Amino acid sequence: MALTRIPHSSTPASFAEPVVSCHFLAPRGHSVPQNLQLRLQSITLPGLDVPLEQTGARVRVVEQEGRAAVEITLGIPAAGLEVSLREAVVAVLEEQGLTLAKLVLQQRIDAHAVQPNLSPLPNIRNIIAIGSGKGGVGKSTTAVNLALALAAEGARVGVLDADIYGPSIPAMLGLSGRPDSPDGKTIEPMRAHGVEAMSIGLLVEQDTPMIWRGPMATSALTQLLEQTRWGDGEALDYLIVDLPPGTGDIQLTLSQKIPVAGAVIVTTPQEIATLDARKALKMFEKVEVPVLGLVENMAVHVCSNCGHAEHVFGSGGGERMAAQYGVPLLGSLPLDVSIREQGDAGTPIVAAAPDSAAARAYRAAARALAAELAKRPRAAVPIAASLLGE
Repeated sequence: MALTRIPHSSTPASFAEPVVSCHFLAPRGHSVPQNLQLRLQSITLPGLDVPLEQTGARVRVVEQEGRAAVEITLGIPAAGLEVSLREAVVAVLEEQGLTLAKLVLQQRIDAHAVQPNLSPLPNIRNIIAIGSGKGGVGKSTTAVNLALALAAEGARVGVLDADIYGPSIPAMLGLSGRPDSPDGKTIEPMRAHGVEAMSIGLLVEQDTPMIWRGPMATSALTQLLEQTRWGDGEALDYLIVDLPPGTGDIQLTLSQKIPVAGAVIVTTPQEIATLDARKALKMFEKVEVPVLGLVENMAVHVCSNCGHAEHVFGSGGGERMAAQYGVPLLGSLPLDVSIREQGDAGTPIVAAAPDSAAARAYRAAARALAAELAKRPRAAVPIAASLLGE
């Protein structure tokens, strides 16, 4: 069973016509009691403690002679949860004395509200900023692996390297060469491991320093965003923006000129790191960019020889900060030598070892990120677009 994408240029099947996934459901199949519909909508996404209805999911059920066909249109990418969702649906139907004839899983990821006076870009539904209060916490590694994890879950994803002075995304994705410019005005994003990517590091020599004042750096960022041909004809579901550390010019430009649906703060458990992470969180709050949650990186190190677990940078720092500011802890990621090795090799751990514990941790954090975003208000849809079913 494969998760199917619903193009935004067409009306979702769950709104267009009754489910006809099983031949016996058409035309004699009939809808089911509302309490079953509500019970299915309240299914909790495995590992997220979030009911389907809170993530924008649409559920349709048709039943005949004790057998039911169920269609679920998910509001988040969740390819890794297909088996668990099927088991949950079967359990709900069995409570009602029904058996599952067929389950159709689809996804339709909507654009979400951004800062006041800004609107989502036509070719990018959701821009997610990945920030930190200080360097050295693994922000870029986290950003790249979250992007690959979202793509592995079934989303269309891009990565924008906003660290103009120290771009690292090309090396982490194993990219080299120069992007194409079909018309001399715009540039094609480069592609690796199922995601699109753009960075100033792809436009200059590798060892060329960016000795620019703030206005030049911020201008470069907006050009990279606006002049890149993201999506290849179909909008990206998510653009992950890897910010430089701190709260400077780039962050200010991002908040004032770029429509951001949400931000994620990366920290380590160390008290010094969380002190600076708090500043980044407060900065996003002041510029009206919602903080979707925290990612605690390097939370625990497990010795590859003996299996001993050790909290090198302390423990519980991310959890305490999340509780203090009322934001979710999206995930705690390990301090694992393979994460560093694969990043240096240009094949991040999510792509290199998708079944590893580290990759599973990134995918769980990515699903949590998507679920938190899905809870937020959706972007206003123009009247013309709504009439066309977009």
